[in-house]
Amino acid sequence: MAINSHKHILVIRLSAMGDVAMSVPVITGIVKKYPQVKITVLTKAFTAPIFNNITNVSVFKADVKGGHKGILGLWKLYRELQLLQIDAVADIHNVLRSSILKQFFRLSGIPFVQLDKGRAEKKALINADRDVFKPLRSTFERYADVFGKLGYPIGKNEMETMSKKPMSNDFATLLENHTRKVIGIAPFAAFKGKMYPLDLMKKVVLQLDRSESYKLVLFGGGISEIEILASWEKQFKNCISAAGKLSFSEELGFISNLDLMLAMDSGNAHLAAMYAVPTVTIWGVTHPYAGFSPFNQPQENALLSDRSLYPAIPTSIYGNKYPEGYDKVMETIKPETIVQKIVDILKPTI
Repeated sequence: MAINSHKHILVIRLSAMGDVAMSVPVITGIVKKYPQVKITVLTKAFTAPIFNNITNVSVFKADVKGGHKGILGLWKLYRELQLLQIDAVADIHNVLRSSILKQFFRLSGIPFVQLDKGRAEKKALINADRDVFKPLRSTFERYADVFGKLGYPIGKNEMETMSKKPMSNDFATLLENHTRKVIGIAPFAAFKGKMYPLDLMKKVVLQLDRSESYKLVLFGGGISEIEILASWEKQFKNCISAAGKLSFSEELGFISNLDLMLAMDSGNAHLAAMYAVPTVTIWGVTHPYAGFSPFNQPQENALLSDRSLYPAIPTSIYGNKYPEGYDKVMETIKPETIVQKIVDILKPTI
């Protein structure tokens, strides 16, 4: 396909939050390398703020549970997208919804390239009887492949992080007049297989709190998570819970101003990394070899469960499946190890 033949590209990535965030370095790099290109991102309303203030990038919000639900809703969505005068489509999601949209776009003869998720390779990676254990191509590379097929190749070294965003006044006030490093802690994940035990995470928070060296900001969502983090805020004097207190856009502003983020293999890790915030990740039954490591983070910032004791890791790509006896894999990562990693990253350079 001829390079630079398309000026307005529709990018489809409807969910999940971490996968949407992983598109940012690629999209930001594309519009910097090809300033003549305009990109419209088709995503859900909740994740739309992720793309705020990126040059030549706008968002079209898909209402997949309302007006754009079902075949008729997707037809309506297609007709609405037609009005934007799209030249090509980069489908970096490749799910049933986007595949239906692909059939509609074919009616207009608009080029439509879909993500290769590498399903066979990932299935082989999580096979406990695997003969080969090696890293797969990263999600960033897979996203880049889609743009390359549309005539806009981009290398990993050409991808870009975003600059810090302004913080909301309330939280900016809470953090002013101190010289401590600010650490974000996101202790939750979508599946148990990716979540560090809360009793151990409390030990991490306790050690960091007692050091009197850091300001700790807790991130989470949902009623139970908000309640848990609110109780931690009361227990630890150097702790602030942001859960339930900020809009998503405000939360992004806060994350962009952190000195470090501690998170699971989860969306918060990717949100921090897209702002070039040093990010420490804790991995359970998933593994970085599946290609979901946060952008441009050193390999040593990923703290892994002990595969010599649990050789079947990774047992799943998303952390939703693990064999009997693998529910305690994260206990092989000691709180002291996590704290020491954070201290090493944040210690002053001479």
